[in-house]
Amino acid sequence: MSFRGFLANLKKDGLLKEVHESVSPVLEVTDRAWGKGPILFDNVDGHKCCLNILGTRRLLARALGISAQDMVSHLAGIGYEGPVREVNSSPFMECVSTPDLSRLPILTHFKGDGGPYITSAIVVSQFEGKLNACVHRLMVLGKDRLAVRLVPGRHTHQFYQAAQAKGEEVPVAIAIGVDPLLLMAASTRVPPEKEFSYAAALRGSPVELVRLENGVLAPHAEIVLEGYITGQKASEGPFVDITGTSDLVRQEPVIRLTRMMTCEDPIYHGLLPGGGEHKMLMGVPYEPLIYKAASKVAKVKNVILTDGGCNYFHAVVQIEKETEEDARRVIEAAFQAHGSLKHVLVVDTDIDIYDPCDLEFAIATRMRADEDLVIHPNVRGSTLDPRSVNGITTKVGVDATARLDKLWKFQRVTPPGQG
Repeated sequence: MSFRGFLANLKKDGLLKEVHESVSPVLEVTDRAWGKGPILFDNVDGHKCCLNILGTRRLLARALGISAQDMVSHLAGIGYEGPVREVNSSPFMECVSTPDLSRLPILTHFKGDGGPYITSAIVVSQFEGKLNACVHRLMVLGKDRLAVRLVPGRHTHQFYQAAQAKGEEVPVAIAIGVDPLLLMAASTRVPPEKEFSYAAALRGSPVELVRLENGVLAPHAEIVLEGYITGQKASEGPFVDITGTSDLVRQEPVIRLTRMMTCEDPIYHGLLPGGGEHKMLMGVPYEPLIYKAASKVAKVKNVILTDGGCNYFHAVVQIEKETEEDARRVIEAAFQAHGSLKHVLVVDTDIDIYDPCDLEFAIATRMRADEDLVIHPNVRGSTLDPRSVNGITTKVGVDATARLDKLWKFQRVTPPGQG
């Protein structure tokens, strides 16, 4: 489904709120959209801007065409091989101009931000015949310059390092307002160069790409910025990340833009840092990875990265327990599958993993600290965790499953007709 098609679908079912009065891109859009459902502002400095379109599990499942309860097992069963084809034109080529970011409603989200940030863009990079597509935050430095946060070790950063070693720049296409499933695919850890084929597998139809003047392939979008990652660096940040706390200021590469292309009357997609859409796209793609890894060592029924854990740091794995070692094996598999994971809770099939009270009940009645805790001190976690020191933390796994030899002690008794 196209970006506009998804918005139209939300509107048809009464799920898209429209705001017609003028709204400022500086703080006001964030204030008006925070904690809300899908929302479309018709006049942000004279431009259209939508937010929160994938802000809940239900909305993400809607884009996939499935129920929220089936999402993890559905995603775990999808491969990375879908059809991708190159085409000659796209609606984003309707209006072509020299780059001027002031003509887009790029948002300043919070007081103290380093500047306006593009947060929902797929950055497609290409170097030495290899292609990568992922989501990077982009801080506006001027009308044709952006600072891009590149995480060391990730594919874009690898391209950047290889280009720098040769004294070259990395050509990029920055696509804003894409099919939600393309955005999800670009947010998922997949094998190298498989982002678009994975998106095609998710949507069940081919992904079309257009080759730009700099040689990079770009997907259909509302807005596409063409340019190059240069050897120049600039201060990037502060920026509010998934925890709702501010990330560090770093020296990051500068992108120089060479062309700006948009549809007629484009709709800008804003993504609130630390909001529901940020958490869904950054966290949920790890759930099927945990599901698949844990399923190799135990009978896994479901996985969730919890809301209270920022949909990123805390995993709950529901298993049909067969041996007393199952939970510990699952804990280790989960930590391997998601390196930023901090705490893992393993529960039985009678525990509702979507109910925090039920999870607490499992800990209260089925976990004994001297036997059921797995502790890994001083290991690599995530720099996004405020309690870590340069990304080093302590990870904890909790076995909150019933003992197999005394199941009668753990079975909950309910009134007739309520079980």
